[in-house]
Amino acid sequence: MRTKVSEKGQITLPKPLRERLGIRPGDHLDVTEEDGRLVASKASTRDPVASVYGILKTPRSTDELMRELRGEPDTV
Repeated sequence: MRTKVSEKGQITLPKPLRERLGIRPGDHLDVTEEDGRLVASKASTRDPVASVYGILKTPRSTDELMRELRGEPDTV
């Protein structure tokens, strides 16, 4: 497949490639150069912190844990 670079330096990804790779409007791509070739990859939109948020379960409240970490006495 072939595409043309516009005056603004933009290219249009051919529809068959967009469909096959699941690239949708608004998606971000990482573009690099490897051995004189342009290589585009879908950028990860997954937030690594969000993926593990809430994974730890503890019988104590956040306030209790923070007091313990700070070395503060219990208020109970």
